[in-house]
Amino acid sequence: MHWHGLEIPNDMDGAPGTSQDPVRPGGRFVYEFTLHQEGTYFYHPHMAMQEMMGMLGAFIMHPKVLRTPRVDQDFVIMLQEYAVLPNNSVPNSMNMEFNWLTFNGKAGPATTPLVVRLGDRVRVRLINLGMHHHPIHLHGHTFFVTGTEGGPIPQSAWYPGNTALVGVAQARDLEFVANNPGDWMLHCHLPHHMMNQMSSNVGPMTRLGRGMPAGVGMEEGMGMLKGTPGAPTGDDYGPSLGRGLGVGSTSDQPVSNTPLSSLKATEAMAGMQHNMPGMKMDADVSPNANSVPGFPQDAFMEGPMMAMDQMVKKPENDGLKAGWSGFMQGMMTFVRVLPPDQYQRIMDLKVRQEAERSNGNAGGERHQHDK
Repeated sequence: MHWHGLEIPNDMDGAPGTSQDPVRPGGRFVYEFTLHQEGTYFYHPHMAMQEMMGMLGAFIMHPKVLRTPRVDQDFVIMLQEYAVLPNNSVPNSMNMEFNWLTFNGKAGPATTPLVVRLGDRVRVRLINLGMHHHPIHLHGHTFFVTGTEGGPIPQSAWYPGNTALVGVAQARDLEFVANNPGDWMLHCHLPHHMMNQMSSNVGPMTRLGRGMPAGVGMEEGMGMLKGTPGAPTGDDYGPSLGRGLGVGSTSDQPVSNTPLSSLKATEAMAGMQHNMPGMKMDADVSPNANSVPGFPQDAFMEGPMMAMDQMVKKPENDGLKAGWSGFMQGMMTFVRVLPPDQYQRIMDLKVRQEAERSNGNAGGERHQHDK
């Protein structure tokens, strides 16, 4: 286990093969060191595959004497990305392209908004351990960059912005006064990171009139050209993403993935809406939309049809505009700057939810004990 940025004895540094031997399955190693720094740090195993599987934690060291100006709210957001291939529940840690971009292990709209009171001074600690750099952008406010993975920046060197580039293995502390009420986006501004499933296509294409070939390699499935002619939507590319079904399965079923082109697709979408009642279908898409370049990705992957407000319902989402979730993908969340009464309502909902969970767990434990 490596303690990222901590100035500690070499034999506590957690670099296998140099400062210590690996901790074997079922084994044990005790780390012990004295802390003398302050700021935003983190920890992770020093094995690349384990890092890419998401093994990461924040290590926040607060000063003995509080820094000024004092913050009212202090959040940590950890940035990671994964390649989650079809029919797989384990990320592919060897992939170079990613289709699942996360804040604290969740992709929008399942991310949890940062809820603050109007007038609060807010600190957001961003920690990046992945393969990509992330320009994190905040709407509606100007922040100051007040710290890095090396510790706090002297106040005389703080600099303003509304976008902070958080490189791989870096941390950035952002501080701002939440003086502008509203629900403000906080997101990575790389376009592909504002969406998920950004492989060339997952599922049959609508304009080809047939299915996509299966059994191709991972690179073809992710739309990587590898020096061969053609485009990511060409015949030699498909959604199989390394499933490796081979010659015996050359095409997926040739059904459309829009509710406009076939009865089968319409029935499928109706079934999807029945199974996921929070999903909102958009009936206003033009009948000739299939001839528009980029369709159906822009209209259906990112549009209001895919709203699923109820599926991701939580106290922090209370009061958001209906259909908000249809426009929230990938590395996206909100900073919700609320008046005191709305802020308190959400805090009360969180307390109530936690009490219900605790009561439910206690009931389950009693039931098991009775058995």
